[in-house]
Amino acid sequence: MECGTNDHQTLQDLPVARRQFNARRVYTALVFAPLFYLLVRYFPATVFFALVVSAALLALVEFYRLHFREERAPIAMALGLVSGGLLLTGMQWPGLLPERMVLLLMLIAVLTYPLFSRRELGRSLVDSAVLVFGVLYIGITLGHLLLTRALEGGEFLIFFLFLVTWAGDTGAYYAGRGLGRRQLAPVISPNKTVEGVLGGLILAVAAALVARAWFLPSFSVTDCVAIGLLLTLAGALGDLTESVLKRSAGVKDSGTVIPAHGGMLDRLDSLLFAAPAFYYYVTLVKT
Repeated sequence: MECGTNDHQTLQDLPVARRQFNARRVYTALVFAPLFYLLVRYFPATVFFALVVSAALLALVEFYRLHFREERAPIAMALGLVSGGLLLTGMQWPGLLPERMVLLLMLIAVLTYPLFSRRELGRSLVDSAVLVFGVLYIGITLGHLLLTRALEGGEFLIFFLFLVTWAGDTGAYYAGRGLGRRQLAPVISPNKTVEGVLGGLILAVAAALVARAWFLPSFSVTDCVAIGLLLTLAGALGDLTESVLKRSAGVKDSGTVIPAHGGMLDRLDSLLFAAPAFYYYVTLVKT
C-alpha cells in the first residue's frame, strides 16, 4: 500500500511520511502480536471464537459500507451481521447450530428482505445479493480459523498460519516497495508487483521453517515449502480480490480501525483465502 500525497506535501516530505507510516505499522504489530499469542495459547477456545466473531463482524460492516456508502440501510446490515454471527456460531458448535440450518435461515431472511424494504425492488434485490455474498465471503472463510483451532494442537496451527501469512504480507510489502518493477495486476492494483510476490514467498517459507523448528516439528521441510507457497498465493489472491471490491466502490481503504493498516477488512484480506487453504492442507494432505 503506497502512502498518498496531497497538495501541501512536497517530495522532500514524502520519505518522512513513509517512515512514519512504516513505524506505525511496526508499532501496531508489536502491540498486537504478544496479546494474540497470550489469547490463543492460554485462554479457552471460546475467547478465540469471540475474537474471530468480532473481527468478522467489523469486516462485514466495512464490506457493507462499500456497497451502501452514504445510504441508510440498518435493517439490511443487521440481517447480514446476524447471519454472519450465526454462521460462525454454527462452525464453532455444529451440534448446537448446524451450518445448513444457518444457511437456510440466512437465505430465507435476505430473500424476504425486499418485502419489508422501502427501497425500490431492483435495489432491494441487489441488497439481498450483497448481504448473502458478504456473509459467504467473510463468514465462511474466517470460519476456517475456528475449524483449525478445533484440530489437535490447534493453537500451534493458528500461530503457524498467522506467522506465515504475516511474513508473506510483510515480505511482499517491502520487496514490492524496494524492488518492484513488473506489475502483477495493473488494472486491479497497480502497486502489486511480481517481485513483491516473490519476496513474500521467500519470507513466508523462511517463517514456516522457523516455526517448524520452534514449535511445530510435525511439519516436514517439504510441508513448510509447500505451505509457504500455498499461503503466499492464497494471500495474494485474497488481497487482489479485496482490491477489486474497493476499486469498484472508489475507495482506498475499507476503514480506519487499525492504525497504519486501514480497516479490518484490509487487515484480513489475505487470511480470507489463506485460512481455508491452510485448513484443507492440514486435513487432506497431513492426515
